[in-house]
Amino acid sequence: MGESIIGLAAVSLIFGTPVAAMYTFYRVRKLRTEERLAALARGVEVPMQPELPQAGRSRRSGILLVAGALGYTIAFSLVARVNPDQWITAAFGVIPFTIGLGFLLDAALIHKDVQSS
Repeated sequence: MGESIIGLAAVSLIFGTPVAAMYTFYRVRKLRTEERLAALARGVEVPMQPELPQAGRSRRSGILLVAGALGYTIAFSLVARVNPDQWITAAFGVIPFTIGLGFLLDAALIHKDVQSS
């Protein structure tokens, strides 16, 4: 019985977490829109938030991917101290790490192009 509950919990989390994240994103966006419309209806001028430039988006993605990859690798490296087979799993942290480095390189190149123009 314990194994079936673990399987049910795993499936629920695998499918439930993305759905909850999408709903939360939708709800926050809807509340911001309603707040802005209510302020405009009262005559309050609401400044638009500037969109992040391409270099900023690349930099943010790079930082998040590198940090996530390091955390993933460190977590599985700690597990590998007990179970040496987990070193293989820890090595998969290289994939998001290199993608993050690519994003950081992209941000640096965009910044360099903007300065030279």
